[in-house]
Amino acid sequence: MKTLTIFYDPRCGLCAKFRIWLEAQPKQVAVEFLGYDTPEAARRFPGLREIGADREVVVLADDGSWWQGSAAWLTCLWTTVRYRHWAFHLADPVFQPFVKKAVHLLSENRLTLSRLLKLRTDADVAAAFPTSPDPACADGTCKL
Repeated sequence: MKTLTIFYDPRCGLCAKFRIWLEAQPKQVAVEFLGYDTPEAARRFPGLREIGADREVVVLADDGSWWQGSAAWLTCLWTTVRYRHWAFHLADPVFQPFVKKAVHLLSENRLTLSRLLKLRTDADVAAAFPTSPDPACADGTCKL
């Protein structure tokens, strides 16, 4: 396994914040994020919507393995250099009831938490950066 695709909700501030956090982490496995409801997501994982990707994060490995819910969150941690040991620790059967409950609570309340914590969605972040005109480089020097 060399690459994981994480199907997430880009309209959720908590999800977008997690994406930014995970992208910044040193990783042992390449990670790619895709909105769960995009045409590319449907092409890569037919039936993604039917398994409830709008309610719980889904992770797909390049070998066809996939995880959802708490297993998907632990897989995300597993990709990181710094938190991989936590993934193994939290995957222990002793901790599974706690992890499942915590992930379920976060998933069920992610939009409310996003609003209360004022977490920005991907669209909010993109809208915060003004667009600039394309540079004109006809004479070999670029100007804005």
